[in-house]
Amino acid sequence: MKAIVVHQYGGPEVLKFEDYPDPVPGSGEVLVQVAAASVNPIDYKRRAGLTKDFYPLQFPGLIGVDIAGTVFKLGPGGEGFSVGDQVFAMADNTYAELCVVKAAVLAKVPKGLDLVQAAALPLVTVTGNQLLQATGIEAGQTVLVVGAAGNVGRSAVFTARARGATVIAGVLKRQIVDEQGGDTKTVGADQAVATDDDTAIANLPPVDAVADTVGGRLAEKLIAKVKPGGCYSSVVGLPQNAAKYPSVNVVHVFSKFDRKTLEFMAEAVRDGKLVIPISLKLPLREAAEAQAMAEKGGSGKILLVA
Repeated sequence: MKAIVVHQYGGPEVLKFEDYPDPVPGSGEVLVQVAAASVNPIDYKRRAGLTKDFYPLQFPGLIGVDIAGTVFKLGPGGEGFSVGDQVFAMADNTYAELCVVKAAVLAKVPKGLDLVQAAALPLVTVTGNQLLQATGIEAGQTVLVVGAAGNVGRSAVFTARARGATVIAGVLKRQIVDEQGGDTKTVGADQAVATDDDTAIANLPPVDAVADTVGGRLAEKLIAKVKPGGCYSSVVGLPQNAAKYPSVNVVHVFSKFDRKTLEFMAEAVRDGKLVIPISLKLPLREAAEAQAMAEKGGSGKILLVA
């Protein structure tokens, strides 16, 4: 098969489109013919060696965590699937034409959802859902979602609204162009606040919870806005000054696979209730260009089509 092979840590230029041995499904595994993979920050951080202490690469190796495709072959015990099923998942080594995935972490693409579009969803939607769930927010309470215009943020906003909470979208000033939220309309929040405006943050009333996808110094400002007994959940590390707020429950969220959550979020995308924008689709061979573009930022997902 063809795959994006990494022979050493470095910049996007180390991503090589080469021949690589076809993977063989073992017990409880499924061989998937990849339709598309998506580019995530974890992919280019891993390529650069920034995760080698806890998520190293063995050279020559493959990268990629999001996958959508068609079941090509079943390993022994790969139950629940049939050849030809359209599937998606958070997996490993997905920048390739073929990928082995454990049946336990594979989900069927909901009918009516485009297979290539499905590749954009696993990591960001599950992470956003779990980030929000970690706050314990309930109907009638208010949550601030920081980085709401991003894909994890959008997923957290949707999950909060589904639970009946009031949602404040924490976005940059330039993303708020009118009273309705402007560029953040598709996020689905009740209101928005500019997180790069100190006055706006100072005027923000106390909230029951914060779901954070940004971190840094902003987190140190926003934890002060959480009511006693409230929660500050984050996927980007905890506020450095968290110890000053012992009445706030601080939670660091690590995304983990959950089939029901992925299916729930994907159905929301299919039904138009959740928008995960896709900015670009490139052939798999152009993974280096795709990662270089992704590292420059932007809210739309970049897909690699095999």
